[in-house]
Amino acid sequence: MSRVLIVGAGGVGQVVAHKCAQVPEVFSEIMLASRTKEKCDRIAAQLPRAIQTAKLDADNVAETVALIKEFKPDLLLNVALPYQDLHLMDACLETGVHYMDTANYEPLDEAKFEYKWQWAYQDRFKEKGLMALMGSGFDPGVTNVFCAYAAKHHFDEIHELDIIDCNAGDHGQAFATNFNPEINIREITQRGRYWERGEWVETDPLSWSMTYDFPEGIGPKKCYLLYHEELESLVLHLKGLKRARFWMTFSDQYLTHLKVLENIGMTRIDEIDYNGQKIAPIQFLKAVLPDPGSLGPLTKGRTCIGCLMKGVKDGKEKTVYVYNICDHEACYKEVGSQAVSYTTGVPAMIGAMMMLTGKWMEAGVKHMEQFDPDPFMDALNRHGLPWKEVVK
Repeated sequence: MSRVLIVGAGGVGQVVAHKCAQVPEVFSEIMLASRTKEKCDRIAAQLPRAIQTAKLDADNVAETVALIKEFKPDLLLNVALPYQDLHLMDACLETGVHYMDTANYEPLDEAKFEYKWQWAYQDRFKEKGLMALMGSGFDPGVTNVFCAYAAKHHFDEIHELDIIDCNAGDHGQAFATNFNPEINIREITQRGRYWERGEWVETDPLSWSMTYDFPEGIGPKKCYLLYHEELESLVLHLKGLKRARFWMTFSDQYLTHLKVLENIGMTRIDEIDYNGQKIAPIQFLKAVLPDPGSLGPLTKGRTCIGCLMKGVKDGKEKTVYVYNICDHEACYKEVGSQAVSYTTGVPAMIGAMMMLTGKWMEAGVKHMEQFDPDPFMDALNRHGLPWKEVVK
């Protein structure tokens, strides 16, 4: 029986609230907080049990500290923007509360995946006996656990890792992003990066592609090499890793729109002066694009996210593919959100459950692959994200 403070009431926050409410034996008291309390109240009205809601500016450490002292949570579950990670970690340190998130910190003025800012909190969390769990979404998150599961059950060493993320859904919009447009576009337009024999290799944005034949009727899709944050921790923790890459599918229509927006400066993250006001073009673009939360009832099709791993077991070469397929319409029917939010929100709840039940608990800043994967893998099957494996 534990108290959890969920910060963030977007599409992922909605899923997290639903899934936590479904497990009252772990999450006995829930508070959902956001800059816009009305969003929290709307989500609360959907739930089968009562939760508390609050208005919170997650950039304001003092305000977060005050709310924590009032509600007294055992864990702060952060599904707000990555810009706010450090502010929320500061508040947890001040109040003695465990912390977890689904995405690594990003500075506002630089589109960059890097854990150095959060890793710098290691000693402070450890000294206070607190745990900060990094990236408990799907990728990062479940993908890290898939790797840990394969390392435990299938390999002596994993030599090659390809994380492959396919959204084969269709929302019918000319151009829209399936999660926060600002974060999504920053992620896609930065330079690619992968791990090769002990060093990082950079590529031009979206310059590398491959076609992958996805299982269960999804079929062949073109995938583009990106850099993604889970690679940074996995190269530290997977024994024998020689190459690690991350791939994601995009439609030609999506990439054409993105290229035009980039060419005319709408994806810029630096501020410009407009009629005496400072504004970042990407933030204006976010305001005029469809709200990802509105795509739930429109989206059909499935996602497929998995880890393709090659390595050795007992001196013999082995290939293992562990994956999940998630249906957009089924997710909307259950929690009112499409599968991209669902595949992030469910693992966030499970990560919190692992911490609060003591299955995963160690002071310091930790990553998913550092813990026993088996209870998490079992929980995926029980809470809506069943996985499969193909072994060769």
